[in-house]
Amino acid sequence: MADPASYRPATGTIPTGPGVYRFSDTDGRVIYVGKAINLRQRLNSYFADPAALHFRTQTMVRTANRVEWTLVRNELEALQLEYTWIKQYEPRFNIKYRDDKSYPWVAVTWSEEFPRVFVGRGSKRKGTRYFGPYAQAWAIRDTIDSLLRVFPMRSCTKGVFNSAHASGRPCLMGYIGKCAAPCVGRIDAEHHRALVQDVCDFLAGRTQALVRRLETDMQIASTNLEYERAAVIRDQLAALRQATERNAIVLGDGTDADVVALAEDPLEVSVQVFHVRDGRVRGERGWVAERSDDAGTGELLEQFLLQLYADTDADAMPPQVLLPELPASAEVLAQLLGEQRGARVRLKVPQRGDKAALLQTAARNAADALALHKIRRASDLSTRNRALEELQEALDLPQVPLRIECYDISHIQGTEVVASMVVFEDGLARKSEYRRFVIRTVEGSNDVGAMREVITRRFTRLLDERRRADQAENESGPMLVDPTTGAPRKFAYTPSLVVVDGGAPQVAAAGAALADLGIVDVALCGLAKRLEEVWLPGEEYPLILPRTSEGLYLLQRVRDEAHRFAITHHRGRRSASMVESLLDDVPGLGEIRRKALIRYFGSLRKLRSATVEQLAEVPGIGPRTAVAIKEALAEQEIPVAINMSTGEVIEQ
Repeated sequence: MADPASYRPATGTIPTGPGVYRFSDTDGRVIYVGKAINLRQRLNSYFADPAALHFRTQTMVRTANRVEWTLVRNELEALQLEYTWIKQYEPRFNIKYRDDKSYPWVAVTWSEEFPRVFVGRGSKRKGTRYFGPYAQAWAIRDTIDSLLRVFPMRSCTKGVFNSAHASGRPCLMGYIGKCAAPCVGRIDAEHHRALVQDVCDFLAGRTQALVRRLETDMQIASTNLEYERAAVIRDQLAALRQATERNAIVLGDGTDADVVALAEDPLEVSVQVFHVRDGRVRGERGWVAERSDDAGTGELLEQFLLQLYADTDADAMPPQVLLPELPASAEVLAQLLGEQRGARVRLKVPQRGDKAALLQTAARNAADALALHKIRRASDLSTRNRALEELQEALDLPQVPLRIECYDISHIQGTEVVASMVVFEDGLARKSEYRRFVIRTVEGSNDVGAMREVITRRFTRLLDERRRADQAENESGPMLVDPTTGAPRKFAYTPSLVVVDGGAPQVAAAGAALADLGIVDVALCGLAKRLEEVWLPGEEYPLILPRTSEGLYLLQRVRDEAHRFAITHHRGRRSASMVESLLDDVPGLGEIRRKALIRYFGSLRKLRSATVEQLAEVPGIGPRTAVAIKEALAEQEIPVAINMSTGEVIEQ
């Protein structure tokens, strides 16, 4: 790899105006394209301190051996040129949103004399109109089947069409009324194209005009005593409504929009798009991509929208795009998309109502997609093995860490201090081995002291179990199960690796606790959340693992699970203590009944929202006591609790 200083341009030679820059490698391939309002300021950030850059950006700067730039007049031209170059060069260090599967489209071969409708996948062809994409192929096929009862356009392949034309007999679709049989001359090209236009209008979301026209035709036929024709139109209306109802109404004002939401973590980003036409979700699509840098939500959305609409036809572009956050270049981006559409495109952040609710639904789908992606990634055996091997190599362990234990501390301003221990074996969570601790000897916001206490307690139990095994003189090895009950001993297993949530202070505290106990055969590291740095005992500087490392991904999952488990324990204890303090003065309500309330409702928030009748259903709580509890809760103000270690606002 090249030293960035070897090709760094002199600061005075870099212009200060807007422009687009590109990094190239030794073979002349463009590996990264970016834009800047101030080229000098932006490019200097790549060379000032490479160690402070995102790992992927560091790799890009060291892989390149040349940087070039092009000046433009304004931000719009910069965005347009960046957009063009990314499509042209496909640089490998720019974030790429790729589908995790091929979504089906509805295609209409508009350029043919007798256009055909079909459901397909893959790349688009010129002269064909596309609608969608859709999440489920079977659902859109059912919709097309219902639609052909109303507008019987051609749906057969070219071979079937030519064969029927040669024989003079239509195919089965013609006989059952789902095709107007242009192959045998039952309908001419002009009238068949009118059917095709109706199908395209329906797929584009323009259904109300179609329904009104059919209702008018049915009324005219009935007035003219053409009851058989009126009955046919009635059946067509029913089929059209059936096809329409397959897409739930989500926006009552008949809005045309794309709803874009994302879920992100330090390594990956998941994007979900709902294509809403005429107030109905006509299609949906999802992407999961690796993050290329520390870009914020607005920057990620800008990059995604450029790629989403790169090859979109003007008639498929929506008049508005609903986003969770506006990019910094929102006005310029809207202008660029508007030029592509040939009409105005608005970027909006809905604040309330149906549109905000739909955006939340899209966000939940994005979060679920990211979670599913992580589950698939974690459950893959070869990926887990690679992660464990990477950790062994990076941490210089004597063997693969088959059992990993992670510890986290949770409290609010030093109250109700608890700790969690989670266990991963062979890269998978072993929830039966999870343990919880209530910190006893440390008071206040002292995470370091709390970490030392919990490590001391856990490994003191390990030494106790080892002594028991020695006393039993069990020649087969450590007694990992209780010989009297057959149950596994809680702390008998020795971990291959201990991970603490935190940086150098937490690692030092855990290392001191292990040293005091004389334990030298357990590896230790810490994972600091801010920059995902891996801290080792006694080291002055952290270990930086590549962002694409499966080993780092495993450490993150272990750390996040420990944090979740600690927060859950802390909330439970806080709810119990608050219930005790709030209900101390309720007559006839002792400690046992207070605990029964917590067990029944699970949290103080649910207890507050319970009705008198629901309170009376708790064993031992009668109607009179239930009224007293409700009155006591109503008199208390709901406090705001903040986790000082994470900044999290915790619901009461």
